[in-house]
Amino acid sequence: MPMKGLEGLLERRAGFLGACPDLDASRAVLFGAPMDFTVTYRPGSRLAPSRVREASDVLEEHSLALGEDLADHPFFDAGDVSLAWGNVSASLEAIGRVAREVVRGGRIPLMIGGEHLVTWPVVDAVADTHPDLVILHFDAHADLRGDYMGEKMSHATAIRLCAEKLPPRRVYQFGIRSGTADEVAYARERTNFFPGEVLRPLREALQNLGDAPIYVTIDIDVVDPAFAPGTGTPEPGGVSSGEIIQAVHLLRGRRVVGFDVVEICPPMDHSERTAILGAKLLREAILSFC
Repeated sequence: MPMKGLEGLLERRAGFLGACPDLDASRAVLFGAPMDFTVTYRPGSRLAPSRVREASDVLEEHSLALGEDLADHPFFDAGDVSLAWGNVSASLEAIGRVAREVVRGGRIPLMIGGEHLVTWPVVDAVADTHPDLVILHFDAHADLRGDYMGEKMSHATAIRLCAEKLPPRRVYQFGIRSGTADEVAYARERTNFFPGEVLRPLREALQNLGDAPIYVTIDIDVVDPAFAPGTGTPEPGGVSSGEIIQAVHLLRGRRVVGFDVVEICPPMDHSERTAILGAKLLREAILSFC
């Protein structure tokens, strides 16, 4: 097994582009969380970890924008978390155990979702090591509901769970263009809320964050469905694929202690451009701060 204490929790998969075979030499660990148990519109994000890995083969290991090679930023692909199918709480616990093992080893967890709820157990694990954690959340949806149809654990509540783990104003939300009135009120009171915009408020936020540890979560639906149609709950009016890549580049050299890309739904995009975008975001993230 790739990491002690995780026997039975990880299933090996074909690796992501440029993954290092040596865990001990790696600064980051990539793993998939193939869970879409609470989705409310179109299921299929459970297929994203394997499809994003496959799509990574279309990319080069070198980034022209960053002038960096994956060979110089070693990361280990641990495979996918083995989930208890249909059991939300047990599956979240398994994801959290993997994340804690990665963090305990002093490495950066990199996750491919899955629905957005899979972010919660990873943030929970990272925040226990970094209590001054800041979350940068890129999404079309606020994900701040206290519950969804009576369920506290939902992809619609994921960022609310994270925000309640941290002191007020430790969550920054970019690109939001959908939410209930209650979610907006909660955001105005508890988070740093930037509806519709990404690059300008991100630049301003980074000026004030100093050396704070940062967790980055990108719901692919922050990107307009014209560029990324493969998602479960598409919302028109989003940013371009180029803009979200620029957002990742702005994090270059920052103290990022966790990163995920979630809500890619391969069955909704036979062109595979959404999975390819997810793979490129991961590559640029690894080259920017791993």
